[in-house]
Amino acid sequence: MGLFDFFSTDIAIDLGTANTLIYIKGKGIVLNEPSIVAFDRNTKSIIELGNKAKEMQGREHRDIRVTRPMRDGVIADFEIAEGMIRAFIKKVTPNTFQSKRIVIAVPSGVTEVEKRAVRDAAEHAGAKEVHLIAEPMAAAIGIGIDVEAAVGNMIIDIGGGTTEIAVIALAGIVNEESVRIAGDEMNNAITQFFKKNYNLLIGERTAEAIKCEVGSAVPLKEEVTIQVKGRDLVGGVPKTAEISSVEIREALNENIIQIVEAVKRTLERTPPELSADILDRGVMLSGGGALLKGLDERIRMETNLPVHVSEDPLTAVVRGAGRAIENINKYSKVFIRKRTY
Repeated sequence: MGLFDFFSTDIAIDLGTANTLIYIKGKGIVLNEPSIVAFDRNTKSIIELGNKAKEMQGREHRDIRVTRPMRDGVIADFEIAEGMIRAFIKKVTPNTFQSKRIVIAVPSGVTEVEKRAVRDAAEHAGAKEVHLIAEPMAAAIGIGIDVEAAVGNMIIDIGGGTTEIAVIALAGIVNEESVRIAGDEMNNAITQFFKKNYNLLIGERTAEAIKCEVGSAVPLKEEVTIQVKGRDLVGGVPKTAEISSVEIREALNENIIQIVEAVKRTLERTPPELSADILDRGVMLSGGGALLKGLDERIRMETNLPVHVSEDPLTAVVRGAGRAIENINKYSKVFIRKRTY
């Protein structure tokens, strides 16, 4: 082992819209923090990131900006995203860090320009070799599916920015659908619902907390009511509203319909032999959106297919990317190939 090998670390990153997860070869998952950065508006230097930046969200003063450099699963602000990747890597590796290889999970529907941006950001952060893997493929590997088998598997990965639906067989994606409707859009739907129905302005963090606490895709056994605090849009003063889980379900319904429709479109394009496999094996749900109450039941009702929520769905993608970095020769076939012109 050379000196370079001693100081180098192979890592896998799930660079998500909502959360960034990092897996180090031989160590496992070492970081799981929100993809949020607080920086100085004047110098553009990063003040805080991750959990500490999230605490500042919605409470910052005029010299500080708190932002999410990822939107819809891809880089929206290159400079801040690169700084975030670099800072997260520095947080989990020694100062002498140099990476021979980084595997990064990206949405299956990313454009060539978006892929280039992710590769560049990783290279600028110190990587010598960058491999991209589609999120549904990484999720399938993370769940423990044998992606190389001549059997069809359907994965629905619902993240913060995108919902990735893919049918996988023989180490490749047979067909896919990537829709930019996921956790963020659901939060936005809740925010808009309060504006329209209660003249109440709530923050992004509050909307997310409501979604996690009482959001659902099917009627609950016991419907609940909660108190929501925000700012009155008419009077401009703080105000509290009491809302029920039924109303939140109605607010989320349009987004859930769009996800279900995307699943149906993917099934319509699936070859019959693979359709038979999916009927036998069922559909796997991963990503944070898989935790929405009753979503598996709703998809089951609409498609007549068995639907299973994977174990620890939030980390499925990074576990799969990590498995790929642990055994790079075995999984080299599943990486997104660079397009040659």
